Amino acid sequence: MTTAEGSGFGIDEIMRRLPHRYPFLLVDRVLECVSGNRISAVKNVSANEQFFCGHFPGRPVMPGVLILEAMAQTAGILCFVTVDIYPDENVRFYFAGIDKVRFRRPVVPGDQLLLRATLTRRIRTIWRFATVAEVDGQEACSAEIMVMPG
Repeated sequence: MTTAEGSGFGIDEIMRRLPHRYPFLLVDRVLECVSGNRISAVKNVSANEQFFCGHFPGRPVMPGVLILEAMAQTAGILCFVTVDIYPDENVRFYFAGIDKVRFRRPVVPGDQLLLRATLTRRIRTIWRFATVAEVDGQEACSAEIMVMPG
């Protein structure tokens, strides 16, 4: 299955486009994906997430590193769509770097993260993205993320 320009897709196509699996698959739906440009996706934050048991008992908060990972996975989907390939044992995109991270609000059970990534630069094998995660129109996290094939 290929994705139409600008269209979204569900979990089946996400699982074809990313090598991640439960409990580390952090993207539930792609709302829009414009090859070589931008992507928006959703992560539904459930009270059943394993990390809430220990982060933090009595006041569950989604760990910031997992918000960043969700943004990186969203950017990774855009990479695979842009080059029109699927991951396998020989083809992957890896998190290569992160700059200008800002956390603005906690993410808690019941929130829906709107994940956005825009390709800002591609030099040789390094892809740079401006990313943001929002909840109810409020920025929860932003970062410049770099990924590279490996």
